[in-house]
Amino acid sequence: MVTLFAIIGCTSSQEKKEAHLYTNNLIKETSPYLLQHAHNPVDWSAWNDETLDLAKKENKLMIISIGYSACHWCHVMEHESFEDSLVAATMNTNFIPVKVDREERPDVDQIYISAVQLMTGSAGWPLNVVALPDGRPVWGGTYFKKNEWIDVLERIQKINNDTPEKLLEIATQLEEGIKSLDLVTLNKEDVDLKEYPLESIVKIWKSSFDHRFGGYKRAPKFMMPSNYEYLLRHSVQNNDDELKEHVLFTLDQMAYGGVYDAVGGGFSRYSVDEKWHVPHFEKMLYDNAQLVSLYSNAYKLTNKQLYKDVIEETLVYISEEMTAPEGVFYSSLDADSIDEEGELEEGAYYVYTEQELREQIGADFEIFSAYYNINNFGKWEDGKYVLIRDEDAATIAKDFGVTEEDLRNKKTTWRATLKEYRGKRNKPRLDDKTLTSWNGLMLKGYVDAYTALGTNEYLEAALKNAQFILDNQLKPDGSLYHSYKNGKSSINGYLEDYSAVISGFISLYEVTADEKWLLRSKDLADYCFEKFYDSKSSMFFFTSSDDKELVSRSIEYRDNVIASSNSIMANNLFLLAHHFDQENFRNTAKQMLKNVLPEIKQNPSGYSNWLSLLENYRKPFYEVAVVGSEANTKAVAFRKKYLPNTLVASSIKNDTLPLLLNRFIEDETMLFVCQNYTCKLPVEKIEEAFKLIK
Repeated sequence: MVTLFAIIGCTSSQEKKEAHLYTNNLIKETSPYLLQHAHNPVDWSAWNDETLDLAKKENKLMIISIGYSACHWCHVMEHESFEDSLVAATMNTNFIPVKVDREERPDVDQIYISAVQLMTGSAGWPLNVVALPDGRPVWGGTYFKKNEWIDVLERIQKINNDTPEKLLEIATQLEEGIKSLDLVTLNKEDVDLKEYPLESIVKIWKSSFDHRFGGYKRAPKFMMPSNYEYLLRHSVQNNDDELKEHVLFTLDQMAYGGVYDAVGGGFSRYSVDEKWHVPHFEKMLYDNAQLVSLYSNAYKLTNKQLYKDVIEETLVYISEEMTAPEGVFYSSLDADSIDEEGELEEGAYYVYTEQELREQIGADFEIFSAYYNINNFGKWEDGKYVLIRDEDAATIAKDFGVTEEDLRNKKTTWRATLKEYRGKRNKPRLDDKTLTSWNGLMLKGYVDAYTALGTNEYLEAALKNAQFILDNQLKPDGSLYHSYKNGKSSINGYLEDYSAVISGFISLYEVTADEKWLLRSKDLADYCFEKFYDSKSSMFFFTSSDDKELVSRSIEYRDNVIASSNSIMANNLFLLAHHFDQENFRNTAKQMLKNVLPEIKQNPSGYSNWLSLLENYRKPFYEVAVVGSEANTKAVAFRKKYLPNTLVASSIKNDTLPLLLNRFIEDETMLFVCQNYTCKLPVEKIEEAFKLIK
């Protein structure tokens, strides 16, 4: 492929100037990320029809710059380049500058990140792309220093003036490449899912494990909740104790690491090092939502106090920092905050000098410093420390001759002291927009925490959030909005919104016995077949057929930090097929899985949520119907055990749902353990039901 990198080359230098007070078109937007750039001297516009029409009308190349509110390097490039008048003059004269919040417009982000991956082999944020007036990309990259950025833009404009046919050639080739990336072939082979050779795949997977710090042998380290959800399930269902120990060890190390906020609870996005020590400090809702679910499942399996602490502390953080009065969840906290000198500094809110810690902790400093490694292991930079553990509580307690209960009490005091102390600092900026998809993940996280710990306020939070989605994000025609901010719902929903909300609603039905949530799930799934389904591949497009088509209408199916929208949907359809005995759902889920099987062997970690679906076919899968006046209580109690190969249907009355039909017995509450609607004799006690499940 011809690339513009070969044509223009690049140079490198760095220069900083004060930003000029200015107002551009982004002042009209609600996205916190876009508003961060509303006073740049660059004539930014948001991605919309008016902006795209302007580019075509003026026949100008577009600069499409994509990022998100909590992105540290996005802030760096803004300060170095987009606040600079010389950079602004270069961009404004020859280009139409467009700013995109990747969280608001994941469809736009997918197109251009795919383009940069094709051009350079990797991509990230900030993402900066030059495109033709019709939106087709011709050049792109990530972070650039000021002089390098100016030089690149001047060279591209010269090519556009002198030999525009070169740009057209590149655009055509990139367009073809983007369209080929997410092509999914309908797999018509007769695949025996029960005999699929997973053991050999998992064996290769294990070779990448880090046995010193957990996770994978690499840095930076992302937490990848979907990976560990699957590996935990596989280890339990296949009696792989070695694998189970690695997963649990990884969860321990993540909870010990600086990537976990030991003072305020909650996880940062990733660590830059191999020992989970120093994060980029931004806290994303989607990470914490999925990790609450993961630690809840691990707690069900182990009853480990550490996992309970992580769940409870993370949900305190979500409640205090990330929840609006309406019960919806905000998107993220920034990596940067204002330091004592009045400058934006990464991690300023979260780190401490040894002197600060000595003053705050007082007489307990010796045991505190051992617990949180105020030593070379825990030192970061500039004499500052990121709190990190490397020993379990029992070991520290023994070393200092105190009981574990005493140590827990000390830890509670330390956390409260440091929380109050850092609360006097400038807080990181909050991205207070609400995304339907991430709220669906957090809704499920609250339900999973409720089933693990039985805390009623978790169920109340889930119900409040779910009702908000129904009241505000669900349109009269059955479609969803993607975003909500300042009392306004906006942006037509993407497949990720439907997938996550359906999953959350199904889980809510299982613990409330309220059929409303299950019926809404089916309605949303039916809508996806109407507006998102691709009959050629039996997969779902990321965007609705009602949306304006971009360079390509993509199919997102590879799992990443968040499981793909198609893998979540396939798992949803598998469950809904059982609840409603609907053949179309059943066949589609199985076909979707078959479609991705050829790629799984090459990169199993990129298909972990699909592998979880595969386990449903390889091993026995159970429907558990709980019917009677105490159905809800028994269903919740049943869910306290780690049973990933089951679904629960429950009702306190006669019900017409296939799994519940004709199973109501007056004055009794019975549990029916079934496989494909074939049930064993009903039992009254939960322990008896457990014995019927392998």
